[in-house]
Amino acid sequence: MFERLSGRLGEVFERLTKRGALGEGDVDEALREVRVALLEADVALPVVKSFVAKVRTRAVGAEVLRSVTPGQMVIKIVNDQLVEMLGGESAGLSLAAVPPVPIMMVGLQGSGKTTSTAKIAKRLTDREKKKVLMASLDTRRPAAQEQLKILGEQAGIATLPIIAGQMPVDIAKRALQAARLQGFDVVMLDTAGRLHVDEALMAEVAAVHAATQPAEVLLVADALTGQDAVNVAEQFKSRAGVTGIVLTRMDGDGRGGAALSMRAITGCPIKLLGTGEKLDALEAFHPDRIANRILGMGDVVSLVEKAAESIEQEEAERLAEQFEKGHFDLNDLAQQLRQMRKMGGIEGLMGMLPGVGKMKKQMAAANVDERILVRQEAMIQSMTAKERRRPEIIAASRKRRIAAGSGTTVQDVNRLLKQHKQMATMMKKVKKLGKKGVMRAGLSGLLPKM
Repeated sequence: MFERLSGRLGEVFERLTKRGALGEGDVDEALREVRVALLEADVALPVVKSFVAKVRTRAVGAEVLRSVTPGQMVIKIVNDQLVEMLGGESAGLSLAAVPPVPIMMVGLQGSGKTTSTAKIAKRLTDREKKKVLMASLDTRRPAAQEQLKILGEQAGIATLPIIAGQMPVDIAKRALQAARLQGFDVVMLDTAGRLHVDEALMAEVAAVHAATQPAEVLLVADALTGQDAVNVAEQFKSRAGVTGIVLTRMDGDGRGGAALSMRAITGCPIKLLGTGEKLDALEAFHPDRIANRILGMGDVVSLVEKAAESIEQEEAERLAEQFEKGHFDLNDLAQQLRQMRKMGGIEGLMGMLPGVGKMKKQMAAANVDERILVRQEAMIQSMTAKERRRPEIIAASRKRRIAAGSGTTVQDVNRLLKQHKQMATMMKKVKKLGKKGVMRAGLSGLLPKM
């Protein structure tokens, strides 16, 4: 997300930091480019005007222009202003109510509301250890209730049994009653959507709200719709008492303007971001981390959190034992490839690392294919158990068989084996040096001698 905006701002600030001393003219020129970049990213015009004005007020002050590193000071001011525009502090889901806590999902048809309902239910179950019941109140869209039931089965989340012909308010009341009787902590109410905001939609939402008194009313908005998403948010905010926003399809929007405009215009905090189709592709919205990503500073905190979620404890302990023994076979390499894919692949990981904007461009220019992880895993799966344990036995005929079985080439197999050999060599050096030796020798002690 934000790739296009991040790239444009990176170019502006790179030129700014190279100039050394700055005058008001330099700052104004840079801010004109920042303004254009924000507008191209689909940020609302009133938000852009306010943002640029606030940055300029601080950036042309004596503290910046006389600073030893004025370019860096301007970047810090832009970063601080981005964080403020995005809401300042992160806002989590409010569950401070007597269980079962109702959470009402609203939004237009096609915004990803039902999938987001299941994602949030799974997140509350896995992270907060809550017992969650999901109920579909969408009696208009064909198979909407069945869709939520199927998602519930996939996520291991309970769904309210479907009774044909029951109206939305009655379904909501039945869901709350069932949740009380069965000891659920949270009830997710997935309301119906429309193709556009109309009086019938708002009347139905208001009726469900009155019947359930939800602790949260979450508006699900599709980031790909740009400024339309902001307009929809304004209407729901004024009519449905929205308490927070869930932005979906952030993985498909290189601009991200809707996210930057949403908080500033509606005053509603963005609470969650949908970053993919899978049920675990949901992130908490942290204004400071998002600002860091936009300005190319990375998001190492989110990367660490993602790693902690993705890496299975038992597997991590087993690999640590292998590490200490200096042993690293192709089974271990396959496990590492799977973990990388779980964490979002090469591009997903690089997007969270600081200062990799140029590296990503170089990768694109060199045609580094994101699917390389899948192909490497396929090659390992095409090997026998003995070959995975003892890669040194893989000679020419075996390489041809592995390549044919995985739909790759012998050259691909050779590259994989070379990669494994380098990693295995490093493991052996770690064992030889020991923990104290690694500390003394540093990285140079592990790198191959030229």
